[in-house]
Amino acid sequence: MLMLQEGMPQTLSSTSMFTPCGFSPHLHTSKEDEQGGLIFQDGNLTSASLDALIQHLIPTTDYYPEKAYIFTFLLSSRLFIEPHELLSRVCHKCIEQQRLDDPVLDKARIRKFGPKILQLLTEWTETFPYDFQEERMIGHLKDMIHRIAPCDEAYWKKMNQLLQTLNQKLATLSHGQEGIVKISAAVSDKLVAFKSKPPSIQREILSVCSDPYTLAQQLTHVELERLSHIGPEEFVQAFVHKDPLDGTKTCFSEQKKTSNLEAYVKWFNRLCYLVATEICMPAKKKQRAQVIEFFIDVARECFNIGNFNSLMAIISGMNMSPVSRLKKTWSKVKTAKFFILEHQMDPTGNFYNYRTALRGAAHRSLTAHSNREKIVIPFFSLLIKDIYFLNEGCANRLPNGHVNFEKFLELAKQVGEFITWKQVECPFEQDPNIIHYLHTAPIFTEDGLYLASYESESPENQTEKDRWKSLRSTILGKT
Repeated sequence: MLMLQEGMPQTLSSTSMFTPCGFSPHLHTSKEDEQGGLIFQDGNLTSASLDALIQHLIPTTDYYPEKAYIFTFLLSSRLFIEPHELLSRVCHKCIEQQRLDDPVLDKARIRKFGPKILQLLTEWTETFPYDFQEERMIGHLKDMIHRIAPCDEAYWKKMNQLLQTLNQKLATLSHGQEGIVKISAAVSDKLVAFKSKPPSIQREILSVCSDPYTLAQQLTHVELERLSHIGPEEFVQAFVHKDPLDGTKTCFSEQKKTSNLEAYVKWFNRLCYLVATEICMPAKKKQRAQVIEFFIDVARECFNIGNFNSLMAIISGMNMSPVSRLKKTWSKVKTAKFFILEHQMDPTGNFYNYRTALRGAAHRSLTAHSNREKIVIPFFSLLIKDIYFLNEGCANRLPNGHVNFEKFLELAKQVGEFITWKQVECPFEQDPNIIHYLHTAPIFTEDGLYLASYESESPENQTEKDRWKSLRSTILGKT
């Protein structure tokens, strides 16, 4: 039985407010707010008009919204209003409520309000930096600071710090994105050129890395690197529909900003195909069996680390038809360990076994005292599916036109937990050689995999024979 090591308990960090244990949807509100279109049930905000929710986001001299509320609303509001429009309305209401247009400003009042609006803008830029790739967003931000700065010189300094941090974050994110784009381009070229059995000079995984522990750690590097680029808003933007109360436009519909999320799904598919390619490549069944056993050990180590995404990609690669049909090869493999892993990722009961293991890893992460124990990399396609069904299963608006805030608290809980996981720094030393191989090693197309599989172990029935003949003709130009 594979065990997840448990760490020693320690105090929770501020990020724990996103996890089910620490996420607090309880919103302290004054009587006045309750009358302002916010509906509460047992102390929890359940629904409200969009205007009331925007008002609830806006700080005053003696009010600041809860961190959990800010995250939930900024995440879900884009289903109803674009970020630049939301920020514009927030700034406009602040100018109105704090009388920032008056010829003579009330300095004492603004000194109470200033730090709070700065804090809100800081939280927004830190959690949703991609929103600020738009010039309009930066324009609203600067305009607000210009209005309050005359009351306190320190506001200029804070704004410069905020913009500097934001620029650095966006530069890092865009550098990472460019790298992924370049890698994807290089890979797609090789995919086309590499449809038949490779020449003997082609390197295989075991010549690059023969230690399963090391490969599992390098896969974890790739996973965490790619996860770090996914903005929380991408989960919402992936499922944007028309807002029924605004028939004129769809937020983000023309430009679904989900490129990092999509790149991450492509990485999963690449890893599946890489595993299948490495198994189908060797000419001798003893070598193929050796590669299968190697990947079983890599997958087991991924499980122990908490890297469920690579684990699932490896299992999926081994379960692809061109690999699973290699019966003579599998007869040489000690399969007991593989069946344990398959059992862990069995889809029965809506992936009950995997979800139990994930909760164990999440608990370990919460009580961890080292980055090694903090790692939780969920099986990503299932996370997206869960969020999709949550989104499809409940309406965004109630029949009275109110925003269904209860739904968005649940959405924020799932996405917020993911944010905590993606911020973990990889504790393993990076091996550029292995990582380069994982990203650029040529892989077979599906047809290429079938052809390699038939060349390794002859077709068993007429359907397979016909397919082999057809593939030899189209790919190799042979009859």
